[in-house]
Amino acid sequence: MLIRYGYDITVYCYGPTPMVTQLAPRRERAADVRSPDVIVTNPPIETTTYLDLFGNTCRRFIAPAGRLQIWGDGSMEDSGELDPFHPEAQEVPVGDLPDECLLYLTGSRYCETDRLSQIAWDLFGQIAPGWGRVQAICDFVNQHITFSYQNARSTRTALDAYQEQIGVCRDFAHLAIAFCRCLNIPARYVNGHLGDIGVPLLNPMDYSAWMEVYLGGQWHTFDPRNNKRRIGRIVVAYGRDAADVPLIISFGPHDLTNFRVWTYEINEDIEPTHQGSEPPL
Repeated sequence: MLIRYGYDITVYCYGPTPMVTQLAPRRERAADVRSPDVIVTNPPIETTTYLDLFGNTCRRFIAPAGRLQIWGDGSMEDSGELDPFHPEAQEVPVGDLPDECLLYLTGSRYCETDRLSQIAWDLFGQIAPGWGRVQAICDFVNQHITFSYQNARSTRTALDAYQEQIGVCRDFAHLAIAFCRCLNIPARYVNGHLGDIGVPLLNPMDYSAWMEVYLGGQWHTFDPRNNKRRIGRIVVAYGRDAADVPLIISFGPHDLTNFRVWTYEINEDIEPTHQGSEPPL
């Protein structure tokens, strides 16, 4: 299947403001791209790209004073299959983990493993190691936290989410990631596109957060927010937690005046229209 994805973001800056965005899909999916990302800004400005420490594509520019619209659109081929399911996958002893996995075992800005360790072992320590234990963590988090856009808070940590029992997808991911790390299971935070393919339509669309867990020698997708296998995930960035993958980093004050995201399946012969998917004039 073909998936069209994109965004339309407008910010207002009070003066020239350096910014970095993380909005492009990761390069591991380059072979699947059928229509490369077209990035348009209004007014036109010069931008450059670089890769951060996690291999995420970052776009750097100086936003002018006033209104700046950032619009991007592309399409990607996808297998159309649900997230892979490998219940036989086992945990890898810490001593046998690849060096690059160790980073995802320690505490981070939003995942306080030191304060959640005893809770994690009390809840999940008696469950057999492996895929089933990670799924048990996702089941618990999915039931423990109530999803609420109205109660979103950028400073909420995994411990806060555990205690407050409310949050958005990033909070579900942070708590599940922290629990995994407490049990010596590498887990990383993922931000990306996840449309409503195969599920009831949701409105408005937004970027989604889930996690990848290292089991059986490879990374696997788990989604404590939805807690079900889904179709058509497009990874934009990953890191230790949300602090590593902000959509916009602004080195100065700004107001977000418009934010629109689209992700949907397109017919190869007849493409449907979609509000917000036309480039700015």
